[in-house]
Amino acid sequence: MSGRIKHFLSAFGEHVIAEEVENSMKIATKDHGVTIREFTVAPNINPKEGLPCHEWYIEFETQPKDINAFSKTLETEMLNQNIYYRDLIHGSIIKPLEVISVKKGGFNDYMRSVGRLGGQNKVPRLSNDRKIADKLNVF
Repeated sequence: MSGRIKHFLSAFGEHVIAEEVENSMKIATKDHGVTIREFTVAPNINPKEGLPCHEWYIEFETQPKDINAFSKTLETEMLNQNIYYRDLIHGSIIKPLEVISVKKGGFNDYMRSVGRLGGQNKVPRLSNDRKIADKLNVF
């Protein structure tokens, strides 16, 4: 089976689905005049300091003028769409999402490294582990 087969993220009980992250990304890119090549979201369960969070790995075609404002728009949209996520943020169980910019070609490098570049293979939008995120940190 190929394509985006991982459709949820629930590392903290938030039950985030692909549609929610895709809608949030669509609004944020439109509002900020940004284009992206690819993105994926992974949990950071054991950060070096502070609360855990969702990390959004994004390969931008055009960078946002203000990455903090862009992140805030993503966060606001996620809070609006997912009550469980909102409860975790408001209850200080997790902190607001973090955007990590992936270098141009980083997702292709990742897909090549796992033997999945080309064809119908796609990067999962959501993951409940750090396998993809940790490899993207190398690129």
